[in-house]
Amino acid sequence: MSKTKRTPAGEALTGFILELFRANGLLLTAGDRLVASLGLTSARWQILGAIVDAGRPEPVAWLARNLGANRQNVQRIVNDLERDGLVVFEVNPHHRRAQLVVLTDKGRQIFDAAGRLQTPWVNGLADGLSVKEIEAAHRVIGALRDRLEESGER
Repeated sequence: MSKTKRTPAGEALTGFILELFRANGLLLTAGDRLVASLGLTSARWQILGAIVDAGRPEPVAWLARNLGANRQNVQRIVNDLERDGLVVFEVNPHHRRAQLVVLTDKGRQIFDAAGRLQTPWVNGLADGLSVKEIEAAHRVIGALRDRLEESGER
């Protein structure tokens, strides 16, 4: 029985993906530690960021899509954020059941405070890396994400 072998690019990408998995786990742990004093987790912080990045109120399903995340998981976290007064739900004039998620003043203050904590941390992580290297890694990850989205791997 013959076994299909990875191409050299497939082998390199496999190693890259494994490093991404490891880095993701470490980033989530570091993020949890960084914002714990604000009552946040990495997941909650990420969703606040998606709300801010959206630029306008969006339903949970759209936030989940933008994050490449499971809608039910995002809904659970948004419900927690609402319970803690960081977001509110507003009526969606385009869809009766899909309420819009809106950041509250408290939510904005917490998100801004997280950003103030993140700045020295990320600057330290970036120390010794060139902007060119970071931009190249960003392009590779972006291309990988695009291919996964095109193939329906979301």
